[in-house]
Amino acid sequence: MSIEVKDVMGRVAIAVPAYASFADVVAAMKRFAVGAVTVIDADRRPVGVVSEDDLLVKESDPVRHSVSIFESRDRRAEHHKAAAVNAAQLMTSPAITVTPGTPLRDAAQLMHDHRVKQLPVIDPVTGRIAGTLHQRDVLRVFTRPAGELEAEIRAVLPDPERFSVVVDRGVVTIGGRTGTRSQAIAVTEAVRAVEGVIDVVSELTCVKDDLVVVPPLL
Repeated sequence: MSIEVKDVMGRVAIAVPAYASFADVVAAMKRFAVGAVTVIDADRRPVGVVSEDDLLVKESDPVRHSVSIFESRDRRAEHHKAAAVNAAQLMTSPAITVTPGTPLRDAAQLMHDHRVKQLPVIDPVTGRIAGTLHQRDVLRVFTRPAGELEAEIRAVLPDPERFSVVVDRGVVTIGGRTGTRSQAIAVTEAVRAVEGVIDVVSELTCVKDDLVVVPPLL
């Protein structure tokens, strides 16, 4: 069973309107103890995200109103953010979003690729914000109950009764016997792919090693 965003997401949509002031954005972050807020339009559709990094530019930029034509595009953008007074001017756009049905692995990959700690969750039909997926929500998959994890592991095994499965704090030890070495590897990788498995210790044995490389005759 693939875990989806809806299984772990926060149901509170942490968002501010585009016209929200700098102070309002800071207050929203403080109230909900988050490092970023989604910026929404009049129809509650995400248009961008304001993070703590966006806010810190105002404090760290010593020349907020001095922009040189020789500066890089990124540096000029930082100057504009330093002079920003509302969410629309502060935000990084477009917003990177997921839907409740997005596989959790895909959402985690998005967070990693874009170096963000939370993602707005949108309704796939209306595009309106429906919740927020935080980094801590994604990490909850590694605290799944051992019984739940074992049941899912056994569901991916070709013949569950032939294998022993022991789960200890996310580390799975699997024992048993397969016909070939390649089958043992396939079983190990199937277990490793179950969401919430931190590592796999394989104690599998096999009848035949079908991966032995025979050197060519001279």
